[in-house]
Amino acid sequence: MRRKWTAWLTAAVVMVAPAVLAADPVARVDPSLYRVETMVAGLERPWSVAILPDGRMLITELPGRLRPAPLDGLPPIYVGGQMGLMDVAPDPDFASNSLIYLTLAYGTPSANNARLVRAKLDGDRLSDVTILFSATPKSGHSNNGSRIAFLRDKTLIMTLGDGFDRREAAQDPSNHLGKIVRLNRDGSVPGDNPLAGRPGTAPEIFSLGHRNVQGVAVDQATGALLVSEHGPRGGDEINDVRAGLNYGWPLITGGRDYSFAQVTPFRALAGFEPPLLEWTPSIAPAGLAIYDGALFAGWRGDLLVPALVERAVRRVRREKGRITGQELLLAELGERIRDVRVARDGALLVLTDGPKGSLLRVVPTTPR
Repeated sequence: MRRKWTAWLTAAVVMVAPAVLAADPVARVDPSLYRVETMVAGLERPWSVAILPDGRMLITELPGRLRPAPLDGLPPIYVGGQMGLMDVAPDPDFASNSLIYLTLAYGTPSANNARLVRAKLDGDRLSDVTILFSATPKSGHSNNGSRIAFLRDKTLIMTLGDGFDRREAAQDPSNHLGKIVRLNRDGSVPGDNPLAGRPGTAPEIFSLGHRNVQGVAVDQATGALLVSEHGPRGGDEINDVRAGLNYGWPLITGGRDYSFAQVTPFRALAGFEPPLLEWTPSIAPAGLAIYDGALFAGWRGDLLVPALVERAVRRVRREKGRITGQELLLAELGERIRDVRVARDGALLVLTDGPKGSLLRVVPTTPR
């Protein structure tokens, strides 16, 4: 199967024009237009915040804690490097079933990967903990992806990284490295997945050719699945992900290796999807949200991208789905930003990264 796949890739080496906006100097949102409140301080390497239908929040910390409390009942978690307890998301029917989903690392220091777990939130503990999916093969401790989203049909999307040292595997449809997978909420494989039933392929695959997707959001207006993706030195991307398509890593990219060597001579090739937006140099996009609130009324439909290296949140302006500009929010804080979510009242909930992270709430200085 690998030889057939390589032959197909060789046949596809035809240049096409990428739909990419380069990273230009970006204006900052005037900090006097919003107010930042600290909701929770003293978090250790926080990774994700989820908002429950009743307004409660859950926060994951990479070393293996689920807050507030911390909650009891978590399954075993491998913690090392960039690996640990990562994303958390409520079931679309949480109000009636109290189910949540978690992504976490499993394995050993030399061989690990990400897995998906479902549990029932029962007061201050988790019960009925079930492992739904474990990505294979095991690799190193970085580029693990691990964000969760639900499509409009309530199937579950989980992002996975290329394992860093095995990036060529992102083009191999027999494994999960560098892929986005789609599952039913019980962990079974939807029969209409693009590779389901094909010999020699991983049936969970929804799309392939990704490096490290750590941001994912579903546009409820259109159903589009949008992701933010880490490149190496540059080549960070926003992609519009569709079933069965290949997003090119490592055969096409605008980024360079950490050694400054060229990853590939190609920015675009026929048969591979170009990004909607690319950032070079890298901003390190660690999440993604689509603003759908009322407090910042002029932002509706815009993308919000928390950035670790850039130490800000990028507001990516859109009109009718087309990217029209960008600006920086919270750059004055000088904090690595790990996650951003939109609260029910339209406020932004922002997680800062690191050993002393915080959950911040951002609202307009005056109502708009």
